Amino acid sequence: MKDTLYYSDYLHLDKILGSQQPESFKEGNYPAHDEMLFIIIHQAYELWFKQILFELDYVLKIFSKEIINDNSEDLNLVLHRLRRIIKILELLNQQVSILDTMTPLDFLEFRNLLTPSSGFQSAQFRLIESVLGLQLENRHQKDYYKRVNEGGFTQEDYARITEKEQHQNLLKLINRWLERMPFFEELFWKNYTPLSAESATEHVFWNDYRYIYKTGLTQREANKIIDFDYVFLNIIPEGVTPEALSNWRSSFSAQALRAALFIMLYRDFPVFQTSYQILDALIEIDHLMSNWRHKHLIMVRRMIGMRVGTGNTSGSGYLEGALNKHYVYKDISGLSTYLIERRNLPRLPEELIKHLSFNV
Repeated sequence: MKDTLYYSDYLHLDKILGSQQPESFKEGNYPAHDEMLFIIIHQAYELWFKQILFELDYVLKIFSKEIINDNSEDLNLVLHRLRRIIKILELLNQQVSILDTMTPLDFLEFRNLLTPSSGFQSAQFRLIESVLGLQLENRHQKDYYKRVNEGGFTQEDYARITEKEQHQNLLKLINRWLERMPFFEELFWKNYTPLSAESATEHVFWNDYRYIYKTGLTQREANKIIDFDYVFLNIIPEGVTPEALSNWRSSFSAQALRAALFIMLYRDFPVFQTSYQILDALIEIDHLMSNWRHKHLIMVRRMIGMRVGTGNTSGSGYLEGALNKHYVYKDISGLSTYLIERRNLPRLPEELIKHLSFNV
């Protein structure tokens, strides 16, 4: 008779529950009660990181397709996976509060036994960042990420991360997905009546939108039209230095950002509802990742003050730099800078409305 599957065997609980081996409990050390909590919290993090990578792998497969059918189940399943990641990240943010039940003195009981290991060495977290689209050149103190010495990655983890960084990431795939938006083709706009005689672009809609945006700016915001021209139209203002341009440089193309803005503006049309929710989910993931980094920063400051990290980083100083710099989808969330009121939106031509609506 075939052996029946038993609960603990299916979940391999003997391996999971037997994998907590506190250093302070080993012979010759003073047992630190809170080290067990510290280990379990971080093991739980790594399990959830594995699930996030599993969900992201599915999302990458969909956006890697040469043709993405927006009317198929693909985008709905992508949205479902991204929303699951959001729920996991919300849980990880809440989990920090459990770790906060450990006091600085509790942590000090076993902290020195951890050296030179560090949360910095979480290869799975680095893989999540890389898959989402965080590039090495955009990382805070990027030299940290190529260390294989004490406090850095093992050769195996270093190879895994480097190999992943060479693949297409989600940001690049989203950029390609946005760029293929077909709704600015001439056939949809042949009966459109322009609102403005200004002609800063080759397309009537963006000429009108730029005009409405510009006239709606306050005196203090007047220079925002310069940002608009660079972000959406690739127009470089006279006298601007390359150093200044680096502050504006986007991870997305101007064409992709125009499409993303158009989706945000007209998201109430049925065709755009799922696309808008996907963009919004990416923004939410970015914010939750930032929230997690911030909570981690506050916790580290509480636990060790301004001491160096166990992995020879600058401790809270490094975390603060990463918090400010490691946004992946800031260009998408920053599109709110260029929104106009609904009542002022250009009226789309009927030919286009038919393609954006349900036809019953």
